[in-house]
Amino acid sequence: MLVIALTGGIGSGKTTVTEIFKSKNIPIIDTDIIARQIVEPDKPAYIEIIHQFGDSILDENKNINRQKLRAQIFNFPEKRKQLENILHPLIWDYVRSAIDSLQSAISIPYCIIVVPLLFETKQIPIKIDRVLVIDTPESLQIKRTKERDNCNSEQVENIMQAQVSRQSRLKLADDIVVNEGNIESLKGDIESLHQQYINLSK
Repeated sequence: MLVIALTGGIGSGKTTVTEIFKSKNIPIIDTDIIARQIVEPDKPAYIEIIHQFGDSILDENKNINRQKLRAQIFNFPEKRKQLENILHPLIWDYVRSAIDSLQSAISIPYCIIVVPLLFETKQIPIKIDRVLVIDTPESLQIKRTKERDNCNSEQVENIMQAQVSRQSRLKLADDIVVNEGNIESLKGDIESLHQQYINLSK
């Protein structure tokens, strides 16, 4: 089974692309979803994050407010490192376990691991066969993220500056899908990649 790492900048459309792969019965392991699950109230990561960052990052229901936490870690690099030290070991343990459980299924040609900060992460403790980058013009990234997260252009640009540049991401890609909003074109690109990955897995 091939392991494909899917990544892209904020607002590039990673979720849309993974939904298309999912419709083809391809297993998706999303590190963002895992990260949300392991910080649910009273779980060890939740308790440690509150200890490190304080209860000002909680919402009225005592859940971690991701936007408040994001603001802290992007403004203070040392805090970002603190958060990574808490979350990354737990996330990658989960990913390894999920891959191991899929390996025994002969009918699965490949799986997708969604890693938004793939190139920003210093060490990826799993074997990845190919890297798929979802690429989007930066103006469209900003527009989508503002609409989705109800934030302003400056906040989005700060997040983008904390990520690797678009050019660096493209240089490190094995495969690139350009997502400019045309869903039919996007589906066609994913279908071509799907067949390519099936052939590579044989």
